[in-house]
Amino acid sequence: MKRVQHMIRRLWLVGLVCGLTAASPTWAGEKIYIVTSLPDLADLARQIGGDAVTAEALATGVENHHAVPIKPSMVVKLNRADLVILMGMEYEHAFLPALLGEARNPKILKGSPGYIDCSVHVTPKEVPENLSRVEGDVHPLGSPHFNLDPEGGRAIAQAIYEGLVLNYPALKPKFEANYNAFLAKLDEKEKEWAVLARPLKGLKFVSYHRAWAYFADSFGMISVGEIELKPGIEPTATHIVDLLGQMKAVGVKVVFREPEYPETVPDQIAAQVGGVVVKMPLMAGGVPEVKTWFELIEYDIRAVLKAAQEAGVIGKV
Repeated sequence: MKRVQHMIRRLWLVGLVCGLTAASPTWAGEKIYIVTSLPDLADLARQIGGDAVTAEALATGVENHHAVPIKPSMVVKLNRADLVILMGMEYEHAFLPALLGEARNPKILKGSPGYIDCSVHVTPKEVPENLSRVEGDVHPLGSPHFNLDPEGGRAIAQAIYEGLVLNYPALKPKFEANYNAFLAKLDEKEKEWAVLARPLKGLKFVSYHRAWAYFADSFGMISVGEIELKPGIEPTATHIVDLLGQMKAVGVKVVFREPEYPETVPDQIAAQVGGVVVKMPLMAGGVPEVKTWFELIEYDIRAVLKAAQEAGVIGKV
């Protein structure tokens, strides 16, 4: 940790010099400047905040969010932020806490009103019983990938709305109107998604990373296992053989590959079972055509449908 903090201090000095001339006057008061850890949160912050906010994410949708590279600009952004919004459940433990410590902005430190944790209304899944490091990069508080669930989107929006109102009560009518519009749209989309995903009920799949509990439960799919030996640990030959045996035993032909993970092993596994690999972004921006949270959920449902059809698991819909 000390080594990381030392590196960030050096980046802070570089970033401060570079950033002083790049400051936008809107950050200082005309608009609320929000920095989020991840892209989906920036999108939902814009939807709830409307024209009262400017929001941008530190990480992109194509990065491994357990190993986000630290940049000088991140410290500068956090130093200027009015609010910081994060997923929580220690999703961002590898980069955000150290950055917040060096940003010298008491408004957004944990415990301050400007620190908005979007997991506060989430019932966590996959809470581990064993927290030993030999189990890999486990999440002590449960899986943080609740953005892949329509209910998770509702929980994120609620946390953002409450945080905005707490910090800017005079703007509550604006935020409330945007929040209600978001909920109305989500209600309609949930109905559409339920119909769209109906053929996927009972579909068995494997994924590269353990990230799909919320998504699978929402749409009735069943995870049979992961290509990773354990979270954050690359597979061994023995693990792949065992996984293939499980897949053949229960007829799994759909393999999820998150864009930040390599293609070779998923392709080889799919070939062994006569299956199909489907690229499944975990965040907006994970593939070029997905720019918003609503587009993310829709894309992932349609991607699984297409893969399942190609694999012959379901018929044409």
